[in-house]
Order: sequence, then C-alpha cells, then structure tokens
Amino acid sequence: MAEPLTGRTVLVTGASRGIGAETTRTLGERGATVIAHYGSFRHGVDEAVAGIAPARRTIIALDMSESGAARRLWSEAIRARSRIDVVVVNAATMPTTAFEGSDEDWDDGWQQALQVNVLEPANLIREAVAHFLEHGGGTVITLSSWAAQRGSAISSLAAYAASKAAVANLTQTVARNHARDGILAHVVAPGIVHTRLSEASAAARGGIEGINAALAMGEMVPPREVAELIAFLATGTCRHLTGATIDLNGASNIR
Repeated sequence: MAEPLTGRTVLVTGASRGIGAETTRTLGERGATVIAHYGSFRHGVDEAVAGIAPARRTIIALDMSESGAARRLWSEAIRARSRIDVVVVNAATMPTTAFEGSDEDWDDGWQQALQVNVLEPANLIREAVAHFLEHGGGTVITLSSWAAQRGSAISSLAAYAASKAAVANLTQTVARNHARDGILAHVVAPGIVHTRLSEASAAARGGIEGINAALAMGEMVPPREVAELIAFLATGTCRHLTGATIDLNGASNIR
C-alpha cells in the first residue's frame, strides 16, 4: 500500500533543527517529496533528509531575517518542483525583548521577531495561496504556540508570543476566505516542545527538570508527535478541520 503522502510535494521552512527537522524526516517516511529550507545549519538539514531518496528531496538555503527571503524561497522551490501541495511554515526566532532592557535591545528584538516570524511567513503564505488558487487547492500549516493564546510565561519573550499570535490569525484568515477554493489552513499550537530553543529558555525557568515538574504529563512534547500531526494534516484527508488551531501540550493548557 502506498504511503499516505506519495505524490505530494511539501515545502518545510526551518528544516534543520527541532520540529522542522523531525517533520522533514516524517514527511519523507510517509512518501512525500520534500523541499527542505534552512538558514545556516547545513549539517542539520542534511541529517533530516538523509532517509529521503535524492529524487524526492530538494534543499534550499536562505536567511529569513533578510527582507524578501520568502519570495526568493518560493521562486527557487517552484523552479525545483513546479507543483507544491503543502507549505509548513515552521522557521522562527525567539529573541529576547526584556521590558527592563535597553531601547536598542527592545527595538532589535521586536524587529527580528516581526521579520522572521511574521513578515516572511506572510509573504510565503501569500505566494502559496496564489499558487494553490491556480492549481485547484493546497494546504498551509503554520506553527504557532500556546504562548499566542495565553501570553508567554517569560516576560522577555513578549515579541515571540505576539508574533505567534499574528501568524495564527493570518492562517485563520486564509482558511476563512479560501475554504471554497480548496485551500486548507491549519494552526498547530504546541506547548513546550523538547527542542534546542526550549532547552535554551529552560535556564530562565528552573532548568528542564523544573519545566517538566510544572507540566501535566511531567515531560515536554516530543518533536516526533508534532511531526506526526503535521504529516496527518498534510494528507488533506480531514478537510473540515481547516481553520482549526490544534493544541498539543499534554493537557497542561486546556481551553
């Protein structure tokens, strides 16, 4: 029996680490052709695509902190694979924006968060929507966060939380306005996923053991579980889930 994503092409941003790398591996295992974007960590993206046949993988390097990067990414992706079925908007940054910090650090952190987490994702989603309209549909999957719903527990991550709320709202807008066009749009909102970013931020919250002690399951979300959810959404088999925000936090934040 064919794998559920055989014949589908998926573009994943931020494919060299954490959720993006695990998602890339999982999509490849499910039979998808994967376009894996990364910023600077080439070794990580090489590891992520290692199990995918060369004919089903494309690697593109672009710095999402640069204005226009998403449009260049889309252009390169289309040159490599003329039809894209799914876009996974995962690449993100988590700058510090401390209220008690300097004006320069505050401004710089907000600029980083807006550029990488909002403006370039918005440009990429816009390109994808135009492509999907031309080809009879497609799927947008964005990575938000529970911080977008309740605010960050760390005051210095205010810009990050706000940026994740913005990209979630954009995804919902796509879903609402293009449901009849065959364009599906989903928001995945994880809690604390065990990635490099969460390990770095754990220092401000009592370390990994301290974080785990505060979680209902006593553990962070494994990246593989997020990847499995994304792979399911990428199949497009549950159309009426479009517009939904799917929480993935082990019952630590129930709405």
